[in-house]
Amino acid sequence: MCCVSGRQWWRVPDIAVVLPSVLQPLAGGQSVLTAPANGPVTVGELLDAVTSGYAVLGRRLRDETGALRRFVNVYVDGDEVRRLQGLETEVAPGQEVLVIQSVAGG
Repeated sequence: MCCVSGRQWWRVPDIAVVLPSVLQPLAGGQSVLTAPANGPVTVGELLDAVTSGYAVLGRRLRDETGALRRFVNVYVDGDEVRRLQGLETEVAPGQEVLVIQSVAGG
């Protein structure tokens, strides 16, 4: 890619966080939040980045200690992070993170 000055530049790939419909109102109606990444980041860092402008969403995903809430499941390329390294699981640019919120009912 080239810019107006004629110098080469490359766009930093984003990491996409896909939200279920129940959480989208807490993210301004967006179904996907993205964060740029120059290299791998942890799931915890990614969640901090994408929820920085959406405090209520951040509190819905994580408790006061910063841990994922029991009813929130996060998947990196189909693998549930609790079965990996939890919030320390690394996510590379271009990967997709899916958030699923359990819904209870009777």
